[in-house]
This record gives sequence, structure tokens and C-alpha cells, in this order.
Amino acid sequence: MSSPLLEPILRHLNSEPSRTWSVVITFYGDAILPRGGSVGLQTLAEVLGGLGVNDAAVRAAVSRLAADGWLERRRLGRNSFYRLAEKGAGTFAEAARRIYGPHETQPEDDRLRLLLLPPEMAREPAREALRASGYGAALPDLWLAPWERAVPGEARAAIVLETRAGAAEAGRLAALAWDLEGIASGYRRFLEPFGEVSRLMPEKGLPGLEALVARLLLIHEYRRVVLRDPFLPRAMLPAGWPGEVARRVCADLYARLLPASEAWLDAHATDEDGPLPAPGPELWRRFREDM
Repeated sequence: MSSPLLEPILRHLNSEPSRTWSVVITFYGDAILPRGGSVGLQTLAEVLGGLGVNDAAVRAAVSRLAADGWLERRRLGRNSFYRLAEKGAGTFAEAARRIYGPHETQPEDDRLRLLLLPPEMAREPAREALRASGYGAALPDLWLAPWERAVPGEARAAIVLETRAGAAEAGRLAALAWDLEGIASGYRRFLEPFGEVSRLMPEKGLPGLEALVARLLLIHEYRRVVLRDPFLPRAMLPAGWPGEVARRVCADLYARLLPASEAWLDAHATDEDGPLPAPGPELWRRFREDM
């Protein structure tokens, strides 16, 4: 990529453990799923080439994803096309709600929901469901969340208790149940390159493919931290929590990158039937509550 604005993002990407297959899934979920879900290998190679990923690494990544059931492959002559399989589409649909959707502010309620997993229940499925629902474990079988958070079906057999905690006690419990410092550090690492890009990007934004590459990296890196965030009330969070700032930066950059990146897809990306279909209106509503 020729734009110096991408340099801090690419430095950040290269300094962190990152797998090409994971970036491919982000690209499908963010840019291709709204356009039907299928795209040609040539388009994938061109986009990931903007990240410095060579063609052989792209082919290896999509082959692995197809073998693991994340992508489905279709050949037409000498061309290969890959579609996000049901497994991949379902996983990203849940992630999309947390990435792009409105973040409902938890009421400043001092009540907490405590769940005690009894010995007779299937604990591991319950633990996985509780983690996915934003619960944290203060002890291996003692889980908690703000009172308004629903109990997932897999944990319905748990013993449910209501307790009240002052700000200091709630903060101490939250620090036990979630890795809040690790999540905060993730947000700060995200803000280092993308905050710089947000400040330096001209009003006209970036051209075509550069805008798409920046958008892909933006969502890939934001996704890595936001999916770990339990979205707690402010009273339960450490002082100076960077999550809200990170979201504002992400929303602002996404809105500025979206038109040019979509124009590039219109002009260059193909599926089995030719140019990709236009995205639905839901694409343009992403992050709108943040603008």
C-alpha cells in the first residue's frame, strides 16, 4: 500500500500475533456477507495483498478454512470462489451484533445476579454459554453479571441469587470475574495506531483499495478486543476505561472508509455470477448510533 496513513496500522498488525485465516473471516463477515457471501479467490488475493500477504499464504488460508467447515468452495473453469459456510456465517452474525450494533448502557443498578453451578449439572456447556453471554467467574462455579443480564438456557439449572453491592465492592468483584485490565490494554493497543490514523486522515479519506484494507484492519483489530468486553456499568469499571473512546474512533473511521471501500468492491470484486450484488441497507446502518 502506498499511503503513509496505513503504515501505523500495518506496523501494529505485524507486531501482534495474527493469522491470515482470521483476517479472511473478518473480510467475509464485514464486507462479503452483506453482498451475498461469495467472492472469487482472485479478489481475496488482491485485498490481502494490500496487507503484504502473498498469494500462496492466501490459498493456504482458504484451503484450511474450507477443510474446517468455515468456507465452501466452488470451481468454475480455472477460477475458484469461496462462500462463507453456515458455521462461519452464524459465528460472525453473533459477533456483528456486538461489533456494529448499539451498545446498550447498563443501568446504574447496584444489584448483581450471582449464579452457582451445582455439581449435578453439565458445567462445561453452562460455562461456555455464560462466557458468551457476558458473565464472569469470580470462582470456578460462581458466576456474576449485572442484574439485567439474562441467564442463558444452558445455565437455567443454576442457583440464582440476587445481591447488592456498593461501587467499591462491585468493582472488586468485577476485577475478580473479568480480566478488565487485559481488556483495557487491548483497547489502548487498538487506539495507538487507529487513533493516529483518525487524526491524520484527510477529509476526503483514502482511495479505493487502501480504504478497504484500512477498513478490514480496523474491524479485525476492534473485533479482537470488543468480543472480550462484558459491557459493564461504569460503576463496575476501573477509572479511565478506554472502551467508549475506542468505539467512537472505530465508528468515525468506519464511516469515513465505507464509501470508497464499497466503491472498490463495486468495481473490482466478483462472485460466480460476475460483479458482486449491492449490499443491503443494514450495511449503512452500522455504528449509526455512535455518529
